Amino acid sequence: MNCNEAGTLVACYADGEIVTLQGRSIERHLRGCAACTAKHQAVLELRARINAEVPYFTAPPALRERVRALLVNANDVAAARPRPQQDRWRWLTGGALAGCAATMLAWVVGTAVIDRHANEDVAVEAVTTHVRATLNNHLIEIASSDQHTVKPWLSARLDYSPPVQDLASEGFALIGGRLDTLDKQRVATLVYRYRLHTIDVFVRPEFAHAPSALRTLRGFNVAHATGSGMDWLAVSDVSADVITAFVQRLASEAASR
Repeated sequence: MNCNEAGTLVACYADGEIVTLQGRSIERHLRGCAACTAKHQAVLELRARINAEVPYFTAPPALRERVRALLVNANDVAAARPRPQQDRWRWLTGGALAGCAATMLAWVVGTAVIDRHANEDVAVEAVTTHVRATLNNHLIEIASSDQHTVKPWLSARLDYSPPVQDLASEGFALIGGRLDTLDKQRVATLVYRYRLHTIDVFVRPEFAHAPSALRTLRGFNVAHATGSGMDWLAVSDVSADVITAFVQRLASEAASR
C-alpha cells in the first residue's frame, strides 16, 4: 500500500471502520511511513478533542415517548385507509406518511432540544470562549488593573458602558479586559486573577438566554447574576462557591453605585 492509497483510508482506520485485511495493510504502511503516521495521529487527536470539548446532550425520556406516540399515530393512519385505495396509491401514501413523520419528528426533536438547552448553550459558549482565549494566549486586549482605564476602552468599542470594579482587596484583582461575541452579540469581558486562577466575566445589558445561576461544564464552573441592569456571567476553574459569591458580589457592587 502506498501513500495515495493509505491517505484516503487513514481517517476510517482511526475510527475503527477498517478491521479486515486492508486494515492490516494500513498498519504495516503506518509503521514505515512518517507522513501517514502523522495524519493518523492528527485524526486521533482531533477525535479526542471533539470528545472532550463538544457538549453531548442526552434526550429526555419524555421525548422518547413523544416520538413513539408519533410513530404509532402514523401507523394508525396508514392502517385506517381502505385496502383497495391503499394498494392503488401505496407508493404515494407511503411517501407522504414518511415525509409527514419525518417532518413532525424533526419539529418535535427540535422544539424539545431548543426548549431544554437554549439557556445551557450560553454557558457552553462562555466556556468555549474562555478556553479558546486561554489556549490562544488572547485573554487580555487592554491590560490594566485600573478600572478607569479598562471601562473607557470597552465603552468606546461597544454600544453600552459596562460597569468595571477592581476587588483586589477581596482577593480578586482586575488584570484587564477584552471583547468577545456571546449569544451572537458583542460583549465586554473583564478578566480577574484569583490566586493562581483566571476568571472571565462577560458583562452585557441582557442575554437572549440567561443560564441558570450555576453550571459545571468540562471542569469549569459558570455562575450567573444580575445587577445594575446587566447580566454577569463568570467562567473559571475555581470552586463553585467562590465563583458564585464573586459574581454576585460584582453584580451587587455595580447595583449599589
